Amino acid sequence: MNTFGLEIYASDKKFYAGRGKILVVPAPDGEKAVLAHHENMIVAIVPGTLRFETEDGEKREAIVSGGLAEVVNNRVKVFVHAAERPEDIDVVRAREAKEHAEEQLRQKNSQKEYYRNQMALARAMSRLSVASRHNIK
Repeated sequence: MNTFGLEIYASDKKFYAGRGKILVVPAPDGEKAVLAHHENMIVAIVPGTLRFETEDGEKREAIVSGGLAEVVNNRVKVFVHAAERPEDIDVVRAREAKEHAEEQLRQKNSQKEYYRNQMALARAMSRLSVASRHNIK
């Protein structure tokens, strides 16, 4: 069977541990996919939607913040600051966060604040996108 060891860690919990068939992570230059026996690499992860398929064919999604993925010897370890399941998304809070981040981006702030608000907007938009696909209201 073409699977690989997959562990996903958020800063406060182990999000998933088991075998995976495919992993797709949001990267600075688009999405990166990992299949079994992928070459060794390290990938930066940006806020967005992480998708993976388990050994038994179950497709899962998670909203993740920044972090990294390490692929070594047919094992993948993902380390992110935060990971949320679609059913854990608070849509009202995500909409408020999106509006707040958009307002902050319109103001003339320091470059550091600009990038922080840009990341907050990306997280909020990812949450809302996944919530809409899963019909979460």
